Amino acid sequence: MEFHNLFQEYQEEPLNRQVMLSLLKKYKRPNDKISELVKAGWLTILKNGLYIAGPESKLLRPESFLIANHLLGPSYVSMEASLSYWGFIPERVFETISVTVKAAKTYKTAVGRFSYRQASLPYYSYGIRSVALTPRQTAMIASPEKAICDKIVMTYGINLRSSKQVMDFLTGDMRMSEELFRGFNLDVMDTWIPEAPKKSSLQVLVKTIRSL
Repeated sequence: MEFHNLFQEYQEEPLNRQVMLSLLKKYKRPNDKISELVKAGWLTILKNGLYIAGPESKLLRPESFLIANHLLGPSYVSMEASLSYWGFIPERVFETISVTVKAAKTYKTAVGRFSYRQASLPYYSYGIRSVALTPRQTAMIASPEKAICDKIVMTYGINLRSSKQVMDFLTGDMRMSEELFRGFNLDVMDTWIPEAPKKSSLQVLVKTIRSL
């Protein structure tokens, strides 16, 4: 019960090392106490120096998107994870892919796999939304338009040169409905293209959707 009360204020939040040392300041060897709490299932390690409440705590855990933001920052959730969140693709996503300005990286954790792709500024900064996942959790997530652009520019082998390729990619590979991607804000996407990788592919994408 002691640790349940101790961590309750921080449920739904990732706990960094600074917070943990503050919570355990009455212990002479807080690092040993952290290890003990992990072994007992009160804490779960995400990476060195970052934790969430463990299953034995019975506390609410943060959503995977918030975890993704904290594992490596700055970053935002994108590609299939974002498109699934916004309801643009039907599949459940088993890996959370994010975009960062830092080097690409992958974390395999007890609560899932989190991958990061690198993007340069200013392209990185476009199309990011701050979304309230719960009353206590807010995460940075790509808009549907940015998520599909990220999928194209950061996936090896995707090179769109014709309207047929665009439609095959959107409706076949991504299984998106035409009704949904017709609603993309194409004027905003146009403003990103000059700073984006694979400019020609994005130009063909926008031109194709605009012609529908």
